[in-house]
Amino acid sequence: MPYDFKKEQKELYQPKTAPALVHVPKMNYLAVRGKGDPNDPDGEYARSIPLLYGVAYTLKMSPKAGHAIDGFFDYTVPPLEGFWWQPGLAGVDYANKAGFQFLSLLRLPDFVTRADFDWAVESATAKKKMDLSPVEFFPYDEGLCVQCMHLGPYDAEPQTAAKMHDFMRRQGYALDITDARYHHEIYLSDPRKCDPARLKTVLRHPVRPADG
Repeated sequence: MPYDFKKEQKELYQPKTAPALVHVPKMNYLAVRGKGDPNDPDGEYARSIPLLYGVAYTLKMSPKAGHAIDGFFDYTVPPLEGFWWQPGLAGVDYANKAGFQFLSLLRLPDFVTRADFDWAVESATAKKKMDLSPVEFFPYDEGLCVQCMHLGPYDAEPQTAAKMHDFMRRQGYALDITDARYHHEIYLSDPRKCDPARLKTVLRHPVRPADG
C-alpha cells in the first residue's frame, strides 16, 4: 500500500476539533506564490494548483519515467495546503480576501532532493507543455503552533480561530503570525465535491511564549 501521510502522521493531518499545541518539523514543499481572493476562479490561487500537481505527480511517477530517486517509496500525494498572510497585518482579516498573499503548497517526501525537483520541473514542462517556472522547492521549519480541525465552510473559520487563540492564551502563548510565520490551512476535502457544511480543514497558527 502507498504511504499515506494523512494516516501515518495523524498528529499533523488529523487533529481533534479541540485546539492543541503541535511542534511541526522542518519539511520540504512544492510552492507557488501569489496574491488575491482565493475564491476568484480566474485568480492566481486557482492557477497555482495545476502547476503544483503537475510537478507532484511527475515526482510520484518518477520510477516509470526512468528517474531513480534514492530512498524512493510509493506514496499518496499529500493534501493541498496554503500559507496565507496580509502585508502589514499581524494576524488575519478574513473579510479582506482580496488583500491575501499566499504560498500554495504540496508537501514533498523527505527523499525528494532539489535535484529531483529540478528534474521533475524540466520533465513535466516538456511533457505537459506548461510553464512550471513559478513552482519552487520550498524548505520550511514551522515550529510550535496551535492547531485545530475546522468543520464547515471556509467563511466560518474565524470562529475556530477564536477558539484556538483562547486556548493559546490560557496555555501561556501568544499569536506569532509575522512576515515569516503564517496562517496555515490544510485542505482535507475537495470543495468541488463536498457539501460546505462537511468540509474538513486543518487550521494552524504559529505561537510563541507570551512572556518571550
